[in-house]
Amino acid sequence: MISHALTIVINELNKHLVDDYNSSETVAKLGNLADGFGNGGILRKDLYFSVVNIKEEKALKNLPNYVCNDVTLKALYENPPLFLNFQILVTAPHETYSLGLSLLSRVIRFFQYKNVFTQDNVDPASIITSSPTNSLDHLESFKLIFDLYSASMEEVNHLWGTLGGKQYPFVLYWMRMLDLKFKAVPEESSLILDVDTKLIHKPSLSI
Repeated sequence: MISHALTIVINELNKHLVDDYNSSETVAKLGNLADGFGNGGILRKDLYFSVVNIKEEKALKNLPNYVCNDVTLKALYENPPLFLNFQILVTAPHETYSLGLSLLSRVIRFFQYKNVFTQDNVDPASIITSSPTNSLDHLESFKLIFDLYSASMEEVNHLWGTLGGKQYPFVLYWMRMLDLKFKAVPEESSLILDVDTKLIHKPSLSI
């Protein structure tokens, strides 16, 4: 699901680059800069989206583990979904530095223009194109929110040190509110409709 979520956003960005900038060569894609350049690795002409951090959304952690069905008078018990936030590194390692900066500015303006992605406001082709082969990895309903993250110099130093030491034009975003939940048949039980409060007093025992 993580891959599908980012693929949908990348497809939307690529569509924007083609439609508004007539871009035909440079495309955004998933990639890990730690893999290095050349020899089948990272290409210096592309934009890369990498997951560099994952955090749980604590505000939505204490959700109930049941859902009541008023029609069947049954309660469905299952663990609540995990709501996760992903820190996304967007890098433009173009061989020509000025072109890398231009590509990065296009990305920033794209997310300024559109920072919320749902199944209703994206192109249907963006959901289908390069989607995972296993249907269990597909997103059906989603709301992905991209917020710009301003990293400190210390955080930038640690980040690029982890990725190999060379820094390229980049920007960091938080992709918020991806809920992960496995499609399983929940446990079902009947609802408690009445509570009998009748008290029965036992006779005292004679000694």
